[in-house]
Amino acid sequence: MDSNRPIAVRGQTFTGKVIKANSPNSAVVEWDRIVKVKKYDRAYKTSSKVLAHVPKGMRVRVGDHVKIGETRKLSRAKSFVIVEITNDGKKN
Repeated sequence: MDSNRPIAVRGQTFTGKVIKANSPNSAVVEWDRIVKVKKYDRAYKTSSKVLAHVPKGMRVRVGDHVKIGETRKLSRAKSFVIVEITNDGKKN
């Protein structure tokens, strides 16, 4: 595979927060969502976590807010890629 070619994004996109970035090529991204239960007229908050690929030349740290997109299967666990860093984890 050519490492200079960008990975094509297709399907869903999410914005979330990096909660683990131990590997230079992978990061765990978590985002919150609200699930509505129509039958009981209630809603509850839950979160989802996915393992995302970090492209070459991009450096992410824990606490960064990123935009991720669905892509082809990159490994057994990775099927998302980080598209951009929307807000770094530093306090301004």
